[in-house]
Amino acid sequence: MTQTQRVGIVGLGPIGRAVADALSVGIPGYTLSAICARRPDRAAEFARSLATPVPVLDLDRIHDRCDVLVECAPAAVFDAVARPMVEAGKGLVVLSAGALLDNWGLVELAERTGASITVPSGAIVGLDALQAAAQGEVTEVRMTTRKPVGGLLGAPHLRGREDELRALTEPLLLFEGSAREAATGFPANLNVAVAVSLAGIGPDRTRLAVWADPALTRNTHRIDVTSDSAEMSMTIQNIPSENPKTGRITALSVLAHLRKSTATLRIGT
Repeated sequence: MTQTQRVGIVGLGPIGRAVADALSVGIPGYTLSAICARRPDRAAEFARSLATPVPVLDLDRIHDRCDVLVECAPAAVFDAVARPMVEAGKGLVVLSAGALLDNWGLVELAERTGASITVPSGAIVGLDALQAAAQGEVTEVRMTTRKPVGGLLGAPHLRGREDELRALTEPLLLFEGSAREAATGFPANLNVAVAVSLAGIGPDRTRLAVWADPALTRNTHRIDVTSDSAEMSMTIQNIPSENPKTGRITALSVLAHLRKSTATLRIGT
């Protein structure tokens, strides 16, 4: 019988709260062991509301209380969240895929310690097909992201343009470049582009266009892939959570990953 794994969560935005709620009710093979957030008082209030209350711990203590850590935190604290888990050879589920690029040494460290690092599908579609195609030759991956203005405000690439964006009356192209460049310019908005790049031909060859569209209410992503095994075009329109930068499906993808990892029957690559 598989031993139940203790799961900790760092970050209690829409993703962290949804994952914590589901774990507290019960996911086979896992138990919620602790949570951590920037505001301990709010975290404690949330913890008491769970079906199975758990302790709220500081960041320097949570790593010892879990076998798997779900990272839902700002990119600025990524290393402090991730490194202790990797050093200890434990499991890390990464939502800040862009921050992982900036801390790629952790992947190399995980190879030595036996830690596992998982980047869930999040708010994107088609990663399994792209990974399959990448076993052959993929010649081009292009991604087009269109978001409501509110889902883009605050991005470093757009600093100083907030008033211009709020006044938009038609779509505006904001960025064209590589997934790596997008991760730097939009660290809270385009982790999906990094996930696509890691599944396919890498962050420097994966090309991305970002549009602000005042007529949209959903974050929309289209991926076009050219390979020697298939031509693919995939589109997803994400219903936003209470945070306009985050789709509801992102938390569900974490739960799907956890369930799949202990399932007898596993569907998909």
